[in-house]
Amino acid sequence: MSEKIVRAAIIGYGGAFNMGAHHTREMHATGRMKLVAVCDIDPARTEQAKKDWPGIQTFNDVDELLAKGNFDLAVVILPHNQHAPVAVKCSNAGKHVIVEKPMCLTVKEANDMINAAKKARRMLTVYHNRRHDGDFLTLKSLVQRGVIGKVFSVEMGGMGWGHPGTWWRSKKDISGGAFYDWGAHFLDWLLQIIPNKIENVTGFFQQDLVWKDVTNEDHVHAVIRFDENVVADVQMSHIARVGRPRWKLLGSKGAIVSEKGGFRVYGEFDGVLAEGFVSDQPGTHPKYYENIAAHILDGAELDVKPEQARRVIAIMETAEISSKSGVSEKMPVD
Repeated sequence: MSEKIVRAAIIGYGGAFNMGAHHTREMHATGRMKLVAVCDIDPARTEQAKKDWPGIQTFNDVDELLAKGNFDLAVVILPHNQHAPVAVKCSNAGKHVIVEKPMCLTVKEANDMINAAKKARRMLTVYHNRRHDGDFLTLKSLVQRGVIGKVFSVEMGGMGWGHPGTWWRSKKDISGGAFYDWGAHFLDWLLQIIPNKIENVTGFFQQDLVWKDVTNEDHVHAVIRFDENVVADVQMSHIARVGRPRWKLLGSKGAIVSEKGGFRVYGEFDGVLAEGFVSDQPGTHPKYYENIAAHILDGAELDVKPEQARRVIAIMETAEISSKSGVSEKMPVD
């Protein structure tokens, strides 16, 4: 194990959810990574960063950071439409790159990011940290252990009624649309459960149906057909008066439905029809940055590969194309 330290710079320190400080705490917890620089266009945020982490360099321009900063890894925490151009710029400067989810807005952008990182021979990954949520780990374990047999149907989503807000996350040209927030986590979860090749995607989007003062969709819906006749139905909504379970899986031997604190499992055990409740296991969130450090310093396999994150973007983009065309559409990559 290398005794070196990964020197990290955060691009976009303040704003939503104080994510700059969140990432820094997770990096420092590994004992193998250290924040050395912060870049943010708002001087008030860089001043706060200096108070939070004394001794760091601060910058208010990415080009200046790349020219004068002394670091190995760039962590990009910016509005979604800035992920691709800034990540490519950092890769071209010879830096390893983590971008917050979603990876970017289009498959073309994802390809540009992947190609730049490969050319620079540097890491590119996406902060799909929700793979380490306790409920997802519990579900994944149940599926992989074959508790409900072969999974052939998945229903999932985030449903509710409420105004999505008037900040940049509700502006389609910046955010990418209603799928590009929590939808990115849901689709990444799905692809960890169902790794099969995707045959096609059918989209059904509702826009300006209720919330006419934002440009994101009110409701987005993707039906994803995988090979081996497996189907997934994913919905994200701000106009659903009645919700749905976060997860509902049907398998050849049973079913799994999410409930508060765990999962209701239905099946046949020793020839007897039965149901039971499985509580969520603890999350493993420190492992995300532990893997990053191990990959950069020791050559360990990268957990969240950029090609995996590109599949998430491809589903969202293809679902919107399908919604406009009115027919199922093939994925541009898989």
